[in-house]
Amino acid sequence: MKPTGFTKEDFEVFAIPGLDSRMEALKARIRPKLEAIGEAVVPFLSSRLGEPVYAHVAKHARRTVHPPDDTWVAWATNKRGYKAHPHFQTGLWQTHLFVVFALIYESPDKGAFARNLKERLNEIWPSIPDHFLLSEDHTKPEAVRKGDLSLDQVRQRLDRLETVKKAEFLCGIHLDRNDPVVGDPDRLVSTIEETIDKLLPLYRLAASVRVTQG
Repeated sequence: MKPTGFTKEDFEVFAIPGLDSRMEALKARIRPKLEAIGEAVVPFLSSRLGEPVYAHVAKHARRTVHPPDDTWVAWATNKRGYKAHPHFQTGLWQTHLFVVFALIYESPDKGAFARNLKERLNEIWPSIPDHFLLSEDHTKPEAVRKGDLSLDQVRQRLDRLETVKKAEFLCGIHLDRNDPVVGDPDRLVSTIEETIDKLLPLYRLAASVRVTQG
């Protein structure tokens, strides 16, 4: 399936009340678009990483009461799953689309990644654009602009990532739902790939942790 852009109606899926009704709309409207984007980006990412990459679309299978407030496709080098691994995500909240590198709470490598990034912060951090956003919790839409954080504040976040089990590390961009890029499939895929390119230093640091520990 060829990728298509996202419409206002797609974002309004997250206003539908009730788990069953919202999930039905997600499956019908959003999931096919995420699957198409996921597969479109796989060759680019596999080439960049030099190994096979797999697209995983969120299923929200554990939900029994509360409907999801966001949904996404994730790319990882593990065929069976992504949550325990460094990965990239593109997805939607009601207000915006996001493209991020993510280490979430299931990852056993968060602590080592945090220590290594602190050691190489002066080397790696300047390569991340100042307009990129940082989040410590993938279940919340809020994020802080990288350029608004001092290096000491970044180190504090990494200290928390190293020591707090629930802490997470997400870095990337948000596109407002009304941004023309969101509705243009070619520009959207290009933007996703360009964003991933800028995030590769973080991914490679996280991947090197896994290789060293594995």
